[in-house]
Amino acid sequence: MTPLFDRVQEATAFLRERGPAPRAWVVLGSGLGSLGSRVAGAVRVPYAAIPHFPRSTAPGHAGELVLGSLNAIPVAVMQGRFHYYEGYALPEVTLPVRVAASLGAKTLLLTSAVGGMDARLRKGDLVAIEDHVNLMGDSPLRGPNDDRLGPRFPDMSAPYDPTLLARAEEIALRHGFRLPRVVLAAVGGPQLETRAEYRFLRALGAEVVGMSTAPEAIVAAHAGLRVVALSAVTDLCLPDALERVDIDGILRVAAEAAPRLERLILDLLPHA
Repeated sequence: MTPLFDRVQEATAFLRERGPAPRAWVVLGSGLGSLGSRVAGAVRVPYAAIPHFPRSTAPGHAGELVLGSLNAIPVAVMQGRFHYYEGYALPEVTLPVRVAASLGAKTLLLTSAVGGMDARLRKGDLVAIEDHVNLMGDSPLRGPNDDRLGPRFPDMSAPYDPTLLARAEEIALRHGFRLPRVVLAAVGGPQLETRAEYRFLRALGAEVVGMSTAPEAIVAAHAGLRVVALSAVTDLCLPDALERVDIDGILRVAAEAAPRLERLILDLLPHA
């Protein structure tokens, strides 16, 4: 297999020929891809055309990279991401983060759909991830370290940028809604959790659960990117009042939350 550094460089060279270098790299999660339609001067590149990019197979993921600008900020917007549960190794899942850093991006803005395990949360709430517990059973940094990509032991004391977190909270209040800070439990999926597993995750101190974000944040820390992670609570995971969930319902709630998330991102980008 082509070494990781070489894969990053080949994808970087391909994208440099197609649009301006992004200042912010935005990842749109399940049901949250509508922001891509607002990119000015958009150049749309299917993932299948980008060297070494995996294929996005998850529902609600368009599978293309949009290069252009939002609020006059040069951006690259991923309409859909890659997941561990799709069968990809974590270095493949997080390859776009490596490419973002290689292209010169300074900030990684992650979005996702999550399940809410805190009784104070409601369907459709937006939350900001301030920390995570990686329960995927693997790390995207496992294996020999390439010092050209980052240090062997990256610090994870503040993987989600405190300044951007505070700014996002201020912007949310201006738009008339709260943006609670939460701890994410990152799991491999694709099955949803049992009642006992939700109790376990809550005992660990997690307030939301999802199948992404943590691997990307780990690689961003390795690569020196600032990270802000914003999520829509699409289902409630309360073990004593658990209801059946299906993907159509998750995508519907995410789509309803998307306009507020878009306003938040657009106002946050100038600070990225």
